[in-house]
Amino acid sequence: MNPTPLRRQYADPAIPPVRRRELWAWAGFDFANSGYTTVVITAIFNAYFVGVVAGGAPWATFAWTVALSVSYLLVMASAPILGLYADAHARKKRLLVVSTVACAAGTAALWLVGPGEVPLALALVVLTNTAFGIGENLIAAFLPELAEEEGMGRLSGYGWGLGYVGAVLLLGACLWWVQGAAGRGSDTGTAVRETLLLTGATVLLAALPTFLLVRERVRAAPVAFAALWQASLARWRGMLGGASDLPQLRRFLACLVAYQAGVGTVIAIAAIYTQQALGFSTAESIQLILVVNVTAALGAIAFGHLQDRLGHRATLSLSLCGWLLAIGLLAVSEARPVVWAAANLAGICMGASQSAGRALVGAFCPRGREAEVFGLWGIAVKASMVLGPLAYGAISWASGGRHTLALLATALFFLAGLVLLARVDVAQGRREAGLQGAR
Repeated sequence: MNPTPLRRQYADPAIPPVRRRELWAWAGFDFANSGYTTVVITAIFNAYFVGVVAGGAPWATFAWTVALSVSYLLVMASAPILGLYADAHARKKRLLVVSTVACAAGTAALWLVGPGEVPLALALVVLTNTAFGIGENLIAAFLPELAEEEGMGRLSGYGWGLGYVGAVLLLGACLWWVQGAAGRGSDTGTAVRETLLLTGATVLLAALPTFLLVRERVRAAPVAFAALWQASLARWRGMLGGASDLPQLRRFLACLVAYQAGVGTVIAIAAIYTQQALGFSTAESIQLILVVNVTAALGAIAFGHLQDRLGHRATLSLSLCGWLLAIGLLAVSEARPVVWAAANLAGICMGASQSAGRALVGAFCPRGREAEVFGLWGIAVKASMVLGPLAYGAISWASGGRHTLALLATALFFLAGLVLLARVDVAQGRREAGLQGAR
């Protein structure tokens, strides 16, 4: 990483300077938590839940998306108060540790889930995904404290890139373990459950550098809980009622809800779609998602550099167009070469769109309101994760398992994102945040 202008410079000598190792430690948290989403939500446990825990029941995909939706609603409900509390009391890091430990422990506990244990599986998924979502908001809130605006896209891209690298390494280990089940005298179901123990341990261990090296720079200005509660309700009313003091941020959050609904759907149903609609085996599905994570890492890093040259909005537009092309290819052909090409294009666009979105929120963030603004970002992301996967699950159930129809409906979210993005004025948004320039 180039230390200038990536690292944020502080004129106040009382504020500790940003060290290069701290940037790597921040980016490394994505390495830690991406293992959870890849194994539990995207590649292994979701398909195991539908095919084994729920026995392939017609309602299984819908039940899975409902559990995810409940967890996202819990994150949305808690985001304003947690964000305001973390800013006022300088507690982002402490809350990050608690949420990460909860996610790791709950993930390891999924090892207990066997065939027919639907309530336990869904309860643990709600717990772990809620903890993951809270941690995702908190780590993102450190971004404006660590990077200059001109380098946010790059640092965000490094984070997403390292996240996908972590996902590839963990998923590769899980694939090796699942494929070797017969040689150990075991079976695929048992091997899948054992990968959850590995995932929980990996999440916790990989997050340790973040806990040890990332520093809190916001100065505490404690506020009574009652005042924080009233302020959080006001923020909710402001964002939902259109009375925000950051209208361009509000516009972008609406755009983000739209396109992230599509991204979230692909993340939530990837293994389900490949196995239920395309006839992939568990091992084939893991192999595909493994390669897609490699292309997603490359997309996040490459587009992170591109953001700092073309600007966040132009880069995001390119990635959304790529998403539409990828879904179109998947919808028109089940041939393996086409599926692999479309999936890898989606991987590139996944890394690019997620990185660009987080960086653009950082560009609209006033100083001293990082946890609050990224809490609102978390609300938008989680709202999209409720909307997209739930719509997919409902359409697939209502249509008698027509996954291709549900996937085509997902393309509408990316199209809506493109339309809403055209209404976002980046220069005006930066002026509203008390900043200058347009990216």
